[in-house]
Amino acid sequence: MMEATYTSVWHPLLSDPTERRSAKPRTSGKTMVIDKGLGLRAFKDLLETASSYIDIIKFGFGTSVLYPVPLLQTKIELAKQRDITVMPGGTFLEVAVARGIIGDYFETVTKLGFSGIEVSDGTIEMDRGLRTELIQRGTEKGLTVLTEYGKKCWGSRLELEDLIATVLCDVQLGAEFVTIEGRESGTGVGIFDENGECRDDEISAMLSRIPSPDLLMWEAPQKDQQVHLIRMLGTDINLGNIAPQDVYALEALRRGLRSDTFDI
Repeated sequence: MMEATYTSVWHPLLSDPTERRSAKPRTSGKTMVIDKGLGLRAFKDLLETASSYIDIIKFGFGTSVLYPVPLLQTKIELAKQRDITVMPGGTFLEVAVARGIIGDYFETVTKLGFSGIEVSDGTIEMDRGLRTELIQRGTEKGLTVLTEYGKKCWGSRLELEDLIATVLCDVQLGAEFVTIEGRESGTGVGIFDENGECRDDEISAMLSRIPSPDLLMWEAPQKDQQVHLIRMLGTDINLGNIAPQDVYALEALRRGLRSDTFDI
């Protein structure tokens, strides 16, 4: 299936005034969309119009189990046809861990055709050994593994030394990158304060300690957060928890096609 793409009739400096946006498959500047229950028609519309600008689709939280199986498999297959990694939310794997059914989880994920998983401990406690095991299980099954760092509870903060150690270990084990928790709200957690504003000092501190910023994805559901991070870290940062209706708006920000990032 042909991937949706923007028309070539426009001058290159109109298509991308920054001259820095790369096409898929990208190694940086990835956009992860969170799907919290799109119907099939809406999902098809999203892919038809915006698949060039989407690298990952995550079925948020534990919503994967709520779909009729034929509908879920259809959505998975449609995303894969557009060269989009598709995965269940990390919380769903946490449920499997808490209930002692990790093997069943991996068996069903692969049977349904998912191409990726997210390993997180935002709700439960997970030791390093188990986290390592889950990453290795995923890679052994040929899945793209994303991991996440940070707790989902209000007021949670990043612990720099633990974060750095986690990023380095996860990536060495085969994780594509590590997502910095921001939830779908983007307030009062991780790098965001109670007003949803970025804690720049913490961002700078962690970036000074990792080999490459491409190893991180930032959950940034709010437009002001996206603008701030793009201005601070560049157009080719990885951004996650993007609402389906905001894909075009984010892509315009990345390319300097909105007043907020006109001069980047």
